[in-house]
Amino acid sequence: MRCLACHTTFYEQPIWRKLLMLESTTKLCPPCESKLTPIHGNRCSSCSRSLDSLTPAFKKGNQCSDCLRWARRSDIVHVLERNVSLYEYNAFLKEWFATFKFRGDAVIAFFFAEKLAEVYEREFCGYLPVALPLSQERLIARGFNQSRLLMQGWADDPAILFRTSGEKQSKKNRKQRIKQLHQNPFSIRKDADVSQKNIVLIDDIYTTGTSVRLAASVLKENGAKKVASLTVAR
Repeated sequence: MRCLACHTTFYEQPIWRKLLMLESTTKLCPPCESKLTPIHGNRCSSCSRSLDSLTPAFKKGNQCSDCLRWARRSDIVHVLERNVSLYEYNAFLKEWFATFKFRGDAVIAFFFAEKLAEVYEREFCGYLPVALPLSQERLIARGFNQSRLLMQGWADDPAILFRTSGEKQSKKNRKQRIKQLHQNPFSIRKDADVSQKNIVLIDDIYTTGTSVRLAASVLKENGAKKVASLTVAR
């Protein structure tokens, strides 16, 4: 097989579950797979951040310092039920995401889509999956919406949200992202009905949580009962 990350050929030991197609084949070679850091142990109850890696100054109880800061806000704090992420955003994942999003290697999404599907069934069964949208400008430049590709094979994006701002979030620092709260780039389509629905937003990375909270606020304003988010990395 050919590794999706380093592109070297590797051979997977055959097992009955894979031969009977009860388990998907491995898409990463063992060295690359070992560079992913799944979030285990004690997690922040709000954003999924690993609490085991934080010093006492950056956590309190079952929440990290980022979420404690969100809790002090009165305007947008209650719009997002919680976020669940699969992996820590380390150097390997940062580089692999750059290949995925900015160099057009969209096939990488297949690896993460299977992982997200498993977590969705376990954590958000019954929620309506909605991809976080890109602006038309960013969609044309990139050629695909990475969040929609992360849903391939397990959910169809209803496309009930659209985005008007095209500025890259990766170019903004924390202060700029938080400031964006007063300039919501997300809107809901006129024919969309989200009344009393539970919705889970799908995205690649949870950084400060600003984007998913802005999208969640629009959904809540239009009648959504609960809004959570499911992301690959935190």
